[in-house]
Amino acid sequence: MNKNEIFGFMNANPIFHLATAEGNKPHVRGMLMYRADENGIIFHTGKTKDLHRQLTENPNVEMSFNNGSFENLIQVRVSGTVELVEDIELKKEIVQKREFLKPFVEQSGYEPLAVYRMKNSVATIWTMKTNFAPKEFIEL
Repeated sequence: MNKNEIFGFMNANPIFHLATAEGNKPHVRGMLMYRADENGIIFHTGKTKDLHRQLTENPNVEMSFNNGSFENLIQVRVSGTVELVEDIELKKEIVQKREFLKPFVEQSGYEPLAVYRMKNSVATIWTMKTNFAPKEFIEL
């Protein structure tokens, strides 16, 4: 896969697992990506959550996306650093497209919504066919 194919794969399979670290303990949770393109990989959480605190303390993360097909499993892992994005227009765009966020924003406003972007990351692809092949890294 090239860079654009990886972005396409992530957008087609937006549920991913995000690994963070707090001290010397790893934490992994399922997430819903907003989008992936040349401008970065965008996702969101709440500023009151442990995830926001962990990302503030240590922005180095790894994301794992897969196509959910056991017979033809493809996994894309992306490593890099995330940054908090305080862009009200982007927050409004996200809330407009994600109905489940509207009650939260109506009650609390946009300030507690934490939007993160990963840029300058590196991806590696795993499949059953390439299980024992050396890893190849693609800069995103």
